[in-house]
Amino acid sequence: MNKAVEQIGLGATRTLANHVAGARFASLPPATLHAFKRALQDFITCAVSGAAMPVSKALLSYYLENDATRTACVIGNGAMLSAPNAALINGANTHGLDFDDGYTQGSCHPGGIIFSAAMSVAQQYRSTPQDIIVAVVTGYDVMLRIAAAMHPASAHRGFHNSPLAGVFGAAAAAARLLRLDATQTLNALGLAGSFSSGIREYLDEGAEIKRIHPGKAARDGVLCAEFARRGITGPSRVLEGRNGFFRTHIDEPVKWPLLLEGLGTHFEIESAYFKPYPCCRHYHAVIDGIKALKQQHGFSASDVAHANLGIYAVGVNGHDSKACESLLDAQMSAPCAAALALLYGDVTAPMFLPETLERPEFRETINRIDAELDDECERIYPGTRSGAVRIELRDGRVLEKRVIDPKGEVENPMTDADLDGKFISNCEPLIGRVRCETLRVCIKQFETLADATEFFKW
Repeated sequence: MNKAVEQIGLGATRTLANHVAGARFASLPPATLHAFKRALQDFITCAVSGAAMPVSKALLSYYLENDATRTACVIGNGAMLSAPNAALINGANTHGLDFDDGYTQGSCHPGGIIFSAAMSVAQQYRSTPQDIIVAVVTGYDVMLRIAAAMHPASAHRGFHNSPLAGVFGAAAAAARLLRLDATQTLNALGLAGSFSSGIREYLDEGAEIKRIHPGKAARDGVLCAEFARRGITGPSRVLEGRNGFFRTHIDEPVKWPLLLEGLGTHFEIESAYFKPYPCCRHYHAVIDGIKALKQQHGFSASDVAHANLGIYAVGVNGHDSKACESLLDAQMSAPCAAALALLYGDVTAPMFLPETLERPEFRETINRIDAELDDECERIYPGTRSGAVRIELRDGRVLEKRVIDPKGEVENPMTDADLDGKFISNCEPLIGRVRCETLRVCIKQFETLADATEFFKW
């Protein structure tokens, strides 16, 4: 790293704090507002559909027994909790099906963290829709830029980028809604550095802690902002300092340009991707490849002698297992997703239920699939989450497909109609058609609403 680039990092934390405190709704471009609405709708989709997961129910049962504050809602549920605890539950719910939005450059999931923190604080303090928009947009900026600056070095060291970077973004969003000034916001970010945590050891056992990571980051971000509001200080150089976040969490040079360049002119919420499949994003490209080959050549899973999935290193390590002992095992397994795509031509949430994964044809299919490192995928990662599929058929044919940008990326986006379909198909069975349509209309008119109370009625 040359000295000119290193100089960019001087005062990085303060620069982010000034950005958050100084942001104004009137300065946001139309594209950013549109991106916010898309992200809000996807957040609601995932929060509602994930609320029925066992981890979500277990967390909620604890807080209903121990939190009588009742100031912020659990989305999709009639329960009311304190703002920090509601943020935790909503963040965990949003990540409950691995269906939430993400950011390729930083390999993280922002929606469940930033929206959960912002909406809980907004309900408690009766923030306006325009204030919520600014808070979320700046929260995405802080979280995604920090994640991009440290990835993939942080992931290679075993850290989970979503909660690590997410607590900074949640603190930023909450600070904006609390109307903290630049110094107070700097303290909130400084505090967030000591709350930042989350490791990827869950991959080896399918441990359910992964679901809680976004909720913990959302809750802790709210607490950091509230503590800063009350005068508690954090280090002003928490990111770039001698013993700061980047020093402790990565062992490679910081990507300073990804952290700071274009701050205030390009808003990273526009760079978020959305998931068409409820499983780990690292191998969505190979799912797309399998679907394309099946559509083109018309073969069935029983016709496949062997399939190779080519992925970059982060996507192979920990995601090549064929064990599906738990829901998380299955959702984190590239061979599992590939087997479902080969068998059924798609990958949907109900397919991860035991009645599907225990079928003999599924086990037979997954045993003929291997995930491996693909040099070209590795070369262009993390800028691009590509994948390659090589399928050997029993009749001797070999079919190959390389997908550069999986469905949902900015370069290959899910359309507004796609996101509407995801919202309706996942939420209508749970909250009804009328409620879905009301929410969809409110989302599209969000900046003109008098208040955000419609999103707090569950």
